[in-house]
Amino acid sequence: QVRMVESGGGVVRPGGSLRLSCAASGILIAISDLAWYRQTPANQRELVARVSTRGNTHYADSVKGRFTISRDNARKSVYLQMNSLKPEDTAVYYCNKAPPIPGYWGQGTQVTVSS
Repeated sequence: QVRMVESGGGVVRPGGSLRLSCAASGILIAISDLAWYRQTPANQRELVARVSTRGNTHYADSVKGRFTISRDNARKSVYLQMNSLKPEDTAVYYCNKAPPIPGYWGQGTQVTVSS
């Protein structure tokens, strides 16, 4: 059974930082492109950042230069370092493969950026 467990969210002031973690089980992440996605009540789930099996990264324009995605295959984990956070970054953040597999969505972790 595949499980993606996200953690590290919280409430932070604008300009602050958070580091999200995702622990994967039941899949061979070493051979999988992985990504972080986010969703707000008003919007569809969107791609935030993606990292390939070779470590190549891709970012949404809205987070480029502020967020950094990384992976640790030995720990079966993927991370998202988020700096210079803005109120519009407020969302529930999820990890999944890239492209995402419908049955792999976890509970997500809430990030709230507010003064």
